[in-house]
Amino acid sequence: MGLLTFKIGGIHPLENKMSAQAAIEEFPLPTKAVFPLSQHLGVPAKALVKRGDTVKVGQIIAKGEAFISADIHSSVSGKVAKVEPVLDSSGFRRESVIIDVEGDEWDESIDRSPEIIKECKLESSEIVKRIHACGIVGMGGATFPTQVKYMVPQGKTVEYLIINGVECEPYLTSDHRLMLEKGEELIIGITIMMKSLKVDKAIIGIENNKPDAIAHLSKIAANYKGISVVSLKVQYPQGGEKQLIDAVLKRQIPSGKLPIEVGCVVNNVGTAFAIYEAVQKNKPLIERIVTVTGKTVSKPSNYKVRIGTPIISLIEKAGGNMESTGKVINGGPMMGKSLITVDAAVTKGTSGILLIENEKSKRIPILNCIRCGKCTSVCPMGLEPHLLSIISVNGMNERTEKERVMDCIECGSCVYTCPSGRPLLDNIRLGKRNVGIMIRNRSKK
Repeated sequence: MGLLTFKIGGIHPLENKMSAQAAIEEFPLPTKAVFPLSQHLGVPAKALVKRGDTVKVGQIIAKGEAFISADIHSSVSGKVAKVEPVLDSSGFRRESVIIDVEGDEWDESIDRSPEIIKECKLESSEIVKRIHACGIVGMGGATFPTQVKYMVPQGKTVEYLIINGVECEPYLTSDHRLMLEKGEELIIGITIMMKSLKVDKAIIGIENNKPDAIAHLSKIAANYKGISVVSLKVQYPQGGEKQLIDAVLKRQIPSGKLPIEVGCVVNNVGTAFAIYEAVQKNKPLIERIVTVTGKTVSKPSNYKVRIGTPIISLIEKAGGNMESTGKVINGGPMMGKSLITVDAAVTKGTSGILLIENEKSKRIPILNCIRCGKCTSVCPMGLEPHLLSIISVNGMNERTEKERVMDCIECGSCVYTCPSGRPLLDNIRLGKRNVGIMIRNRSKK
């Protein structure tokens, strides 16, 4: 019997896990921290502080008032310098809280002891409230407010909690190191999530290029009822939630639907650890593990970084050579996006910083489509990227919607395989944007 994997499509890019053996290092405090009020999926949070206010580590500084939003907490102590728009990693000015760091004074309610606490004393509804109050979001990159996933709609039933330890993006190793170094806390976090969802089965999926993590978590999970670890084939994008559910349960999510439709909730291993810290230590999401890597980095590393730290400081500490770097990616090479400025801050969704060398950072010349069909054969969603690209560019929004453009998970497999260098994903993202607007306008009528 072969290793578990998803049903259709997928590619095998070079892994380049250069930082896999680099233990997590505590990153120094910044002198100034910047907190964009929009660092999660959904409505931006609303600032609760103003210039001149003093804050402690863990203190709430912005409130997510909408249903899909998340609270933001200060990761530093000091004085609020400004609340104003600041250029973010995408090149947009986002309302942000800027804090001048003065020492490292923590909120007294946070348990900073190294003791591992196994027993969760909160009830299901109380766990959801704590997750919400601590500003937990999906740590795999999507940054979806986690409390929403745990508010199971009436009439829906959760059978399985699926934990994503795949980390299929080339170069990135932050999840790998977290599984190795914080395995017990991570597993306890999973038991808390199971209690909240009232399920008795959890499955941790890990690609088999991480045998040490598989062995380590399997040993720990053996002491906890209902948690199993499965080894998955190395195949991108194995970490997509639809692909992961297909791989471990052989259940396919219908077009336009969510994992709850097939009885599942999916979370990243980083989210499980963040939930452990929130519920057992009352610690908000104020820091995360970030991989800093690339061929122009002298010391590929995994850092535990306070949210709000300038990205350039991580690059400098890891020995990044900016002169020979043509592009800096926020995330991995497949789904990450180019940074407009390295002065932008680390946010809740910053899993990695990747430096691409000059000669590799330029796109190949765009040629005519040769109708080879490679993009269709590798699409894990069973779409036709070449067709979606053409109709998206030509503004054929109704046709684009009919061809299921909204099912695209933006994995980039189509671009990776295209011999003609076609900007397939760029065009498809344009189509998704236009169709999204069309759908929203239609719902208002």
